[in-house]
Amino acid sequence: MIKTVLNLQDVKDTILKLQPKNVEVTLNLGRNKVITFLAKISGVYPALFTVAPFDKEFKVKTSYSYSEYLCGRVKVKEKRL
Repeated sequence: MIKTVLNLQDVKDTILKLQPKNVEVTLNLGRNKVITFLAKISGVYPALFTVAPFDKEFKVKTSYSYSEYLCGRVKVKEKRL
């Protein structure tokens, strides 16, 4: 399957549209380690975006660059509760 070609501005626009909504974040940490959690996008900045997990005990990094999203290390999709 051929992937669609995205650029950095497309990724920023996608994240910006998801900002006020609840999202499901999936992190690929390598070596078959995948973490999925529910959060809300708390900030969108020129070089990165931040998420606020609903679980207060969450101990993993919560700021991600747009290139991590573009490469597939971080996946963000809208989640209805």
